[in-house]
Amino acid sequence: MSISRTIEKDKNKYYAELKKAQTTLEIDSWLLYFSQILIDAQQNAIDVLNFSVKKTHFFDTHKALLNTRQTKAINKMLDAGIDGFEGGMTAKKYISIAKTSKATATRDLQELVENKILTRQGDGRGTRYVLNW
Repeated sequence: MSISRTIEKDKNKYYAELKKAQTTLEIDSWLLYFSQILIDAQQNAIDVLNFSVKKTHFFDTHKALLNTRQTKAINKMLDAGIDGFEGGMTAKKYISIAKTSKATATRDLQELVENKILTRQGDGRGTRYVLNW
């Protein structure tokens, strides 16, 4: 459970509540605020745990269908965590992550779509791939 990560999402509110509690003898507002921080941190811990279980299940289900390059690229997508891989996977990103040619990247991505591991969105230069889970 990460209280600091939860506070970091809205530091201005944290400092405002802290200042208010320090300048008055009334701490009810601080207690309510900090209680909510604890609840939010617990929810985040649950979300991270659920994501980890889902990630493990995903690889258990699909590992036989993935080559080394595909595994590396999907791991990179999943490393982004709960917030997801920004912008989806593109051929350019795949080439960079897998250290492969454009032809191999295109073939690997198409295979991932055919195996229903990725879903293709858009066309041409705007083509993106997102995890289908």
